[in-house]
Amino acid sequence: MAPANTKEIYGSLVFNEHVMKERLPSATYKSLKATLQRGAALDLDLANVVASVMRDWAIENGATHYTHWFQPLTGITSEKHDSFLSPNKDGTAIMEFSGKELVKGESDASSFPNGGLRATAEARGYTAWDPTSYAFIKDGTLCIPTAFCSWTGEALDKKTPLLRSMKAVTTQAKRVLHLFGKEVSHVDVTVGPEQEYFLIKKEHYAAREDLILTGRTLFGAAPSKGQEMEEHYFGALRGEVSAFMKDLDQELWKLGVSAKTKHNEVAPCQHELAPIFDRCNVAVDHNLLTMEMMKKLAPKHGLVCLLHEKPFEGVNGSGKHNNWSLSAPGMNLLDPGDTPKDNLQFLIFLAAIIKAVDEYNDLLRMSIVGAGNEHRLGGNEAPPAIVSIFMGEVLEGILDAIASGSEYVAPAAAKIDLGVEVLPQFAKDDTDRNRTSPFAFTGNKFEFRMPGSSVNISDANTVLNTAVAKELKGYADELEQAEDFDKAVVKLIKRTIRDHKRVIFNGNGYSKEWEEEAARRGLKNEPSACEALGAFVAPKNIALFEQMGVLNEAECRSRYEVKLENYAKVRHIEAVTMLEMARRQLVPAASRYMGDIAKGMNRKKTACPGISCKAEEKVLRQLTNYTDAMSDAADRLEACVEKAERSEGALATARCYHDVVLPAMADLRAAADAAESICGAEYWPLPSYSTMLFYV
Repeated sequence: MAPANTKEIYGSLVFNEHVMKERLPSATYKSLKATLQRGAALDLDLANVVASVMRDWAIENGATHYTHWFQPLTGITSEKHDSFLSPNKDGTAIMEFSGKELVKGESDASSFPNGGLRATAEARGYTAWDPTSYAFIKDGTLCIPTAFCSWTGEALDKKTPLLRSMKAVTTQAKRVLHLFGKEVSHVDVTVGPEQEYFLIKKEHYAAREDLILTGRTLFGAAPSKGQEMEEHYFGALRGEVSAFMKDLDQELWKLGVSAKTKHNEVAPCQHELAPIFDRCNVAVDHNLLTMEMMKKLAPKHGLVCLLHEKPFEGVNGSGKHNNWSLSAPGMNLLDPGDTPKDNLQFLIFLAAIIKAVDEYNDLLRMSIVGAGNEHRLGGNEAPPAIVSIFMGEVLEGILDAIASGSEYVAPAAAKIDLGVEVLPQFAKDDTDRNRTSPFAFTGNKFEFRMPGSSVNISDANTVLNTAVAKELKGYADELEQAEDFDKAVVKLIKRTIRDHKRVIFNGNGYSKEWEEEAARRGLKNEPSACEALGAFVAPKNIALFEQMGVLNEAECRSRYEVKLENYAKVRHIEAVTMLEMARRQLVPAASRYMGDIAKGMNRKKTACPGISCKAEEKVLRQLTNYTDAMSDAADRLEACVEKAERSEGALATARCYHDVVLPAMADLRAAADAAESICGAEYWPLPSYSTMLFYV
């Protein structure tokens, strides 16, 4: 049962607007609000007042330290804790926190991934307060969301380009709205990320070196039962899972994270948490907090949270569906309204998004690249590696009519009648849902379904924001010169649909036919992560980032290097972990089992000469073959890893891990999984898929 004080605990550890309005001097609060609305920097006097009030509030709520909480290119968060304590000469102490300490911090910039932007001897880096994302208290520390940059000013984090991309969208969307006669103070990108994850028993996790070191099972024979019974999705929650979810809700609510929906997902042991939409940078911060809290709280319930995109082979992987929309005060810019065919404002924003997804298809694919996601895309309810848009029949019909210049005839409104009087009748939605689409329109937002479950979604949103901002800029430039605005808008929408219709696809994205059709349309299908990353440094994409003020060329190239290096490092860790496990755990286990079978055969023959040992001999032959195959595959894998490590350059190394090491890893796994299927359960050292996925 939810506690009676749910409303009271929500945001109780957040220095939010309610707290600021209540605690800050009235003039300071108004000045702070005005400064943020203008997008201007805080002057030091104002920052000093805010810092003093923030410190007192934090101390009252149990904080002893503060940290600049930032997002380096590792993809996770980082923090350095400093106490408020300042000793006096008389042996006493005071608690201090200045505006300077609030607004700016310093960190070692060379110890984080930087793609060559910072050498070891060039260590200075800065953190800068993001006042649009509220400070909060975590584990007795006041956490101040910040950006992170080098001494020379380059962005070394994921927040800075995200904020730049949001600024670009606001600037260009306001121009378009102005042409429709609407003056707005701002336009927000809003995001609601659906976080998928697995929960397994803590003791099972501790018994598997692969899960500990890589986040996924590198070995594991298929269980006799997977997800084919379709019984886990929305099923009743296990007791320990329900307790974990309640605990998670409570902790997230205290941090102002609007955790809304929770349920079982399709695969056994798989679950989902979805929040209410928030401003893009805040949604990213909250998602990072959500993942941290999931991993922190699960062990208290005897569980471990797995955020890897594909922890178990043969069942669904985990994604992070990035629900994305645009809003201005009092309106959702992606709401079609009751008559979308007549809603030119909606259609112009829709057209800009379609054009952005088509022209920067490769960049969107790049934005979700990762070693884990490479195992997920293209099956088990993950979208394919081809980026297309699902619009639904009604909207596609409207767009086709506009492109052809014909009259659109809307289908008659339909109702669902279940044939039982006590059950309500209700209106049928205009569009179905397409679970195979990477980028689906779902009524008043787009659901970008490609991001993986473990990632920081800043990358995906930065790319999407930037591409859409660029197209809106082009539209505004053109329409500002139009003599007849309405005619020019219709002409622009018509041209966009005609030129970019190829990216719209409402069918089955998993089908072989779609792969062939996408190729005919000229849409790329790049399943390899390291090849897809090349889009980051394509000249047209660097030009996009530079034109919109989001990343310069050096920042693009550094991120490209970081992502390639990360891919190779992940694959290296996986490969050497497999070698360690195969040679020190699996082969010895199979050998012990075979030795005991051989001893048993000898005892049988001694006790009863001539007795049949056909079953034992069969197991011995098969397991010997599989064990030999394991040993040989391990030797080949080791040689492949050595070859990859000799490769020169980040791209060559990543390619070698993808093209050479991954197939060798698959060969070793196949031999080991075959051995597991006939080895005695009490001998095999790893908890099986059945044990982990169907615990009671």
